[in-house]
Amino acid sequence: MRSGARAAIVGAVFAAMVGVAGCGGGQDDSSAKDGASAGSGDDKPSLKNVKTGPPSAAEVKATARAFLAAWSAGETAKAAALTDDTGAATTALGDYRRKAHVAKVALEPGAASGAKVPFSVNAQISSGGQSVPWTYESSLTVTRDTKTGKPVVGWKPSVVQPDLAEGDTLKTGASEAPPIKAVDRDGKELTAAEHPTLKTVLAALRERYGKKAGGKAGVETWIRRAKGSKSPDKTLKVLSKGTPGTLRTTIDASLQRTAEQQVSKRTKASVVAVKPSTGEVLAVANSPASGFNTAMQGSYAPGSTMKIITSATLIDKGLAAYGKAHPCPKYFSYGGWKFQNDKKFEIKNGTFEQSFARSCNTAFISQAGKLKNDDLTNEARNVFGIGLNWQTGVPSFDGAVPVQSAASKAASLIGQGGVRMNPLNMASVAATASTGTFRQPYLVSPSLDHRTLAKASKRMKSSTHDQLRKLMRLTATSGTAAEAMAGMSGDFGAKTGSAEVDNQEKPNGWFSAYRDDIAAAGVVPEGGHGGDTAGPMVAALLRAGG
Repeated sequence: MRSGARAAIVGAVFAAMVGVAGCGGGQDDSSAKDGASAGSGDDKPSLKNVKTGPPSAAEVKATARAFLAAWSAGETAKAAALTDDTGAATTALGDYRRKAHVAKVALEPGAASGAKVPFSVNAQISSGGQSVPWTYESSLTVTRDTKTGKPVVGWKPSVVQPDLAEGDTLKTGASEAPPIKAVDRDGKELTAAEHPTLKTVLAALRERYGKKAGGKAGVETWIRRAKGSKSPDKTLKVLSKGTPGTLRTTIDASLQRTAEQQVSKRTKASVVAVKPSTGEVLAVANSPASGFNTAMQGSYAPGSTMKIITSATLIDKGLAAYGKAHPCPKYFSYGGWKFQNDKKFEIKNGTFEQSFARSCNTAFISQAGKLKNDDLTNEARNVFGIGLNWQTGVPSFDGAVPVQSAASKAASLIGQGGVRMNPLNMASVAATASTGTFRQPYLVSPSLDHRTLAKASKRMKSSTHDQLRKLMRLTATSGTAAEAMAGMSGDFGAKTGSAEVDNQEKPNGWFSAYRDDIAAAGVVPEGGHGGDTAGPMVAALLRAGG
């Protein structure tokens, strides 16, 4: 329930010069053309100079100390007046005392770094007969008011507490959700200490299921997130512990550890594993470990992993088939855009499976003109369950394949354009390819809260299913996924992807695969080719789950 931090963006400081001119005699512009008749010396235009430029070191120090001293003394109006947003600062500093029940606070500034001043907070929280110390570090930035030229504190909620974002509220009292003891599918406890990448997930589970799990609320200081926030509430201080209720999840603790080990090898990476026969989520991991749950809430172009859905569409429409000839030229133009393959390769006199296994872009782009604008969208939704408002048990994004036309329609066929996915979505796509039936992923059994899981309106056609599995098997044994999947046993298949993103040197690397009754997908932002980056992560999960 209580996790996640938001990035704060410090605005640039602008300089302004305000000129105030006066003119005598009530003359308008047309009557004041002659300078000799413009009035006496007392009527000459005057300028009011407003100081500009960054605040000096002395101004930074003095402003920060004055603000912190007023805040410490409980002089809310005085402190707020030293900021560039008196209204917001007044509300936040007032709530700090009233809603967060901070009885005392001592603020000690540190050494400034330019206009930024770190400071330590030593507070006392008193609520419900409990009184506990609360210490943390924060910072402020001194800027210059563009109207007055005076140095002021650039106001933002994170000045009060670093995890506060716009619209959030700091509160102290009986927690709105009792604590939970989350356990995996076999009853093993899942803690943020042992599984740091589950911190955001565990917080979201508490927020939704704390009461249903049967626990008793304690007294806490926490951040109540703004309405519509993608981050769960966050506990900052526990004054008195509640009694946790037990919540069983679908996570496999052993597989979760493997997922965490894999993403920890990258600065940025996300991976998800699901059980194709049920839709149960077996593992969720992100790097960095804390913060936004990219694995389930992210929104990225999936690159060529999208060709799993595109291939099913083409096969269903009779535009491609395993073993049939299929063009793979170096280039193909559609809708005014010229598309090409990686390193401009081509396959002469090739077949559809060769194009899939080598991830030939032009082989798919060349079919754009034969598809209706909504064909890909319908296949994604009606067969693979994309965009059906998944009810996973925690906040999640269920993918998007919008109806598009012209060049954007062609780009969608290779996972670019407006197509957006995350590892949860692509793990589900691999699972559907494996079984032929979409089963909505979930972390908590729907029987606990009687929610309805999403259902696709169609099962994949038998012939399409057979061909799709053969395509993915070939890719995993002799195509772009072969290196990552080397030595894999059992029933398996895979697809690689690399999604180009503007202003990135390297594309986002994707990998989506299945083996027996486990499917997984991963993304490494700015990682490069999916087979080299996301591939080893996903393959490790498939091997561990066997």
